[in-house]
Amino acid sequence: MDIKCDGLPYEILEQALHQAKEGRLHILNLINEAIPEARADYKPHVPRIVTMTVDKEFIGAIIGKGGEVIQGIQEETGTTISIEEIDGKGIVEIAAANKDSINAAVARIEAIIAVPEEGQIYTGKVVSILEFGAFVEFMPGRDGLLHISEISWDRLADMEAAGLHEGDEVTVKLIEIDKKTGKFRLSMRALQDKPEGYDERRQGGGPRGPRPGGNGNGGNRGPRPGGNGGGRPMGGGNRGPRPNGPRRPRRDDRRDDE
Repeated sequence: MDIKCDGLPYEILEQALHQAKEGRLHILNLINEAIPEARADYKPHVPRIVTMTVDKEFIGAIIGKGGEVIQGIQEETGTTISIEEIDGKGIVEIAAANKDSINAAVARIEAIIAVPEEGQIYTGKVVSILEFGAFVEFMPGRDGLLHISEISWDRLADMEAAGLHEGDEVTVKLIEIDKKTGKFRLSMRALQDKPEGYDERRQGGGPRGPRPGGNGNGGNRGPRPGGNGGGRPMGGGNRGPRPNGPRRPRRDDRRDDE
């Protein structure tokens, strides 16, 4: 309403302001009926920016060698990512044209900064097969050993019997983190029910015990046939008398005869 008009009576001004107030409240009531409260999130196709704060030590892991990690995330998710260090923290900004792209990029970064925990279950990919087991990438950039004995409760003759191949997706449990080397031990059988009456020794995992008739260190083989129980005597020993017969002449005797 234009209130700069000269000669406008006060009554008309008051009436106009009351009418404007009623109109404004009517519009707000209609808005409240349509949207009683603010939405928890934008619509999926709305562009957005998400900010994450990570520890300083993970900045290099997110960027990667020559920027290959962060560039790969941007290409695969269709996002734009920037990261900088502020007050000893890494500030990551992720911009995308839709929610799915944002969620995919956030999930990739969270997987990089996640810390492995003993007892947790992960889904990973077999990256290599060896005679004694397989290496599984259970988190981005983190491989663990899945020993052949931890694949199944059954005793496996070799890795071919395990049926695993490179590229297979497997679910494993992190059973140990070596405190000295930081290496990871994984298990598949820890996620399986233990067979009733399972005997570790019968599966080849228990101690073999001493050999029959022995003392645990190879056993006492006993005396050799025809011997005195002690084998050959040390230092040559006494071989006993020689057979009867003429003594073989010595070299000096042969010279005298000649």
